[in-house]
Amino acid sequence: MSHPSPARRSAPRRFFRQSLLLVSFVCCWNFAHAEEIKSPNANLALTFSLEAGGVPTYALTYKGRAVIKPSHLGLELKEGPGLTSGFTVREAKTTAFDQTWTPVWGETKTIRNHYNELTVTLAQAATKRIMVLHFRVFDDGLGFRYEFPKQPELAYFVVKEERTQFALAGDHKAFWLPGDYDTQEYSTTTSKLSEVRGLMKGAVTGNSSQTTFSPTGVQTPLMLKSQDGLYINLHEAALIDYSTMSLELDDKTFVLESHLTPDAQGNKGYLQTPCLSPWRTVIVSDRAGDILESKLVLNLNEPTKYKDTSWITPTKYVGVWWEMITGKSTWAYTDGGNIKLDSINYATVKPNGTHAANTAHVKEYIDFAAQHHLDAVLVEGWNIGWEDWFGQSKDYVFDFVTPYPDFDVQELHRYAAGKGIKIIMHHETSSSVRNYERHMEKAYQFMNDNGYAAVKSGYVGNILPRGEHHYGQWLNNHYLYAITEAAKHHIMVNAHEAVRPTGLARTYPNLIGNEAARGTEYEAFGGNNADHTTILPFTRLIGGPMDYTPGIFQTKISAYNPGNKSFVHSTLARQLALYVTMYSPLQMAADLPETYNKHLDAFQFIEDVAVDWDDSKVLEAEPGDYITIARKAKGKSSWFVGSTCDEQGRTSRINLSFLEPGKTYLATIYADGKNAHYEKNPQAYAIRKLSVTSKTKLTQYCAPGGGYAISLTEKR
Repeated sequence: MSHPSPARRSAPRRFFRQSLLLVSFVCCWNFAHAEEIKSPNANLALTFSLEAGGVPTYALTYKGRAVIKPSHLGLELKEGPGLTSGFTVREAKTTAFDQTWTPVWGETKTIRNHYNELTVTLAQAATKRIMVLHFRVFDDGLGFRYEFPKQPELAYFVVKEERTQFALAGDHKAFWLPGDYDTQEYSTTTSKLSEVRGLMKGAVTGNSSQTTFSPTGVQTPLMLKSQDGLYINLHEAALIDYSTMSLELDDKTFVLESHLTPDAQGNKGYLQTPCLSPWRTVIVSDRAGDILESKLVLNLNEPTKYKDTSWITPTKYVGVWWEMITGKSTWAYTDGGNIKLDSINYATVKPNGTHAANTAHVKEYIDFAAQHHLDAVLVEGWNIGWEDWFGQSKDYVFDFVTPYPDFDVQELHRYAAGKGIKIIMHHETSSSVRNYERHMEKAYQFMNDNGYAAVKSGYVGNILPRGEHHYGQWLNNHYLYAITEAAKHHIMVNAHEAVRPTGLARTYPNLIGNEAARGTEYEAFGGNNADHTTILPFTRLIGGPMDYTPGIFQTKISAYNPGNKSFVHSTLARQLALYVTMYSPLQMAADLPETYNKHLDAFQFIEDVAVDWDDSKVLEAEPGDYITIARKAKGKSSWFVGSTCDEQGRTSRINLSFLEPGKTYLATIYADGKNAHYEKNPQAYAIRKLSVTSKTKLTQYCAPGGGYAISLTEKR
């Protein structure tokens, strides 16, 4: 797939329309003065003021209803007076911006970036320091950030804590994860804000690396619903050279305050002027679907840094992965332990007979991918070191270039290339970040030399250097370094256990996938709640796509590993729906070929469904209950629909008005079968076909934990 360069995309008559209107005014305010700016459609209103003592304060309303009540802004510094009070307004100006841009890949062919901006320059007389606040008000929400210009009295400074507040208007319903410096792999808890404290202990479940910080701390993206029907989402955008933000809840006043991830010394960030904070984001609407359709987080990121993006291609893949996750096979070549890479000779050790990443077995996956028109095969466990990779606080844990004796890199490259299939590299770091950076250049060059175009990286376990956290400033800089270094080698990155996305894929579109949440693998570790995938699009996916790895047809894990009694909390039909509702340009058919071969009629949807889109429409949605989305395939007339619901089941009623009028389409509907149920009868599904038009209305029952998928192809 080829994409025009940014320069070509910016040609005004071919690729976007842009207008920039600048209206400025300068004034000197006293503490009582307030300034208001509205969204282009005037539904949202942002008010900025200085409270007594020169405290920067903002508030936000939607259609006259309070979204964020007056809330304080600023930063507390490790040394000297903080940047929280004592300010006067030196200058204020407003601008309006309207641009349409073309993403390298995405849910829509083009994205409109339309906002009104208020920029306030604040002076702190006692310290002679300057801080600038930027507020951008879109039709779907607000983004604001701090700017620290280069100045004599503020050059290098250490952040003790950011003091950004979000004062909510009531005891909202919240979809939350426990605040943690190292993991997002928790089940979402749904409760009122006032109930968070009482539910926190039960919400914190075990993980390979976790550091909770408060009985009322929660993570972003945080999804909320007010009692009067406002949907509110809080997150951040453009997280660069800064610590990840969580939120500390005051459960008496319902004020949320930023809480940054510390480093090994307890500091929250090291900054040098000139510099910028990430954007703090508030997406709001009285329609749930608007939250899912919002592009606010992407719009707050910079355009792509790459001149050539032709090497970045949305990908559908299978992989040597699920059989290890379920316990059917192993990553390790031998059952031994206590190895040292610089001294072990694997030619002398006894193979365990369960190592999955062997040449013959990988060829079976390649054959399946080629037969069903998939793009790639992921192979985990191909490289030496897996015998004692986890839990040993081991520095030199992998070298990322040496295969096990039964994995022939050159032969598999030849075999895959001959069938038009790529192999996806796997770099598990075991969170030994220093070791990964030592080997990164050699590892990426190895990929170039052997035909690998994408890498799945992993950061399981506690971070080395010891004391650092997955979501701290130092690690965030490492993740971006890995992405930009990969780009020099034309390599796409799918990062697991890394920081949650904040829209950086707009700027660095080779970041084609992320995990950063509880994915399908947990279905083999006790299971995800049945409502899990009706929440994630409202939370985790707000910042960017997730490599959720759907497509599990054999929902009883014991079928692969008799000792594992877990089951997938989903019907088979809903597994198909996830390819549409869980957006990603990188989609895995995660089950085993031997299972897919038993259900090739259902697998046809996975084979057909697109991974890149010209248009997307949310047909119905309610967080925690159900989501139905329709998407139009990139450059084609075909549409695909996915619908997923919680454990209650429901009847979905949609109309197909998004289809082109006057044309007839063949609808192939993959639905829950009679008496389907995610626990009792998950593999019951039914497939039917009918002719439809833009005037057609469909009614479809969704079983508990179920859903449906539809492919719509134009009749010629």
